[in-house]
Amino acid sequence: MIPLSSEYDHLRNFSSSLKRIIVLNKMDLANRSEIKEWMRYFEQQNCISFGVNSHNKDNIKESLFLKFLQARVKELKKIDHSSYTATIMLVGIPNVGKSALANSLHQIGRISAAEKGKLKHAVVSPIPGETKDISSLKIGSHPNVYVLDTPGILPLDILDVEMCSKLALTGAVKDCLVGEKELAQYFLATLNLSDEYKKWEKLCTEENERSTTDHRLRFLGRSELDAKRIRQYPTDHTQDFVVHDARRTLFETISSFHGDLEKEKDLSRLIETQFTALQEAFRVASESGEDADHKVAAKLLNLYRTGRLGHYTLDSLPRNIQ
Repeated sequence: MIPLSSEYDHLRNFSSSLKRIIVLNKMDLANRSEIKEWMRYFEQQNCISFGVNSHNKDNIKESLFLKFLQARVKELKKIDHSSYTATIMLVGIPNVGKSALANSLHQIGRISAAEKGKLKHAVVSPIPGETKDISSLKIGSHPNVYVLDTPGILPLDILDVEMCSKLALTGAVKDCLVGEKELAQYFLATLNLSDEYKKWEKLCTEENERSTTDHRLRFLGRSELDAKRIRQYPTDHTQDFVVHDARRTLFETISSFHGDLEKEKDLSRLIETQFTALQEAFRVASESGEDADHKVAAKLLNLYRTGRLGHYTLDSLPRNIQ
């Protein structure tokens, strides 16, 4: 989650009389302990914020986000006594889940209102920039409420290197603008400086127990466990046992490192060690260095983006928060 790096700057200059809601999407990938702090921060800035996971319609229902929007519309109509249809525009940078949110709100709203007719569907893609046109989807009745799904907007120039890395890491811009290996290094730096890896400590104990079990099975002449692993296509990094090995490898490399991670040189040395160790965890064949590193980087980024390597909020809270 990048609440500040993903902010659309031009909205800051809009009149305070305009009704604006900040949607903190992809909550399932964010650091849960920091979510409430961010919502508190926006409250101090006199902004309404709401946390959702737009790809999960059950989450939209449970968070009551749609009911909240419909209630806000009714409040506004009481103020200006308007009988017109209300329109909500989703505005933001590419690939933050605007289309997925529009689809979820549309499907839940139409079903809740028991309306007949074919449901619309905004195009959803992990590739930034797939939404080309503005589309309108109905999300409420009595009063009628529509949501406009809009193409992502980015500034012409992103001069801040770290911000660009955050945008690429979360999929707002293409990886090639930063480089896959560089993005993986940025993620590892974030992981190494956090406490997220400590959750994987028990994996080392489990690995020792598994090694003991494997040895006993081999001693008894039973190879079922090994055969099962071979059948599981070990080069597929998304399988649970490969993810398990990647987590364990990351925990071991961090916990056994004796350098000062606040020093850039030491942090870079740890990241280099992790790239080498992850080749084995990801079952990457011993090849020329750069080719192997790029394969490790691609697998690592995929696991991060699907939430299988922990939950992170890449932006730090502003220091002036009370």
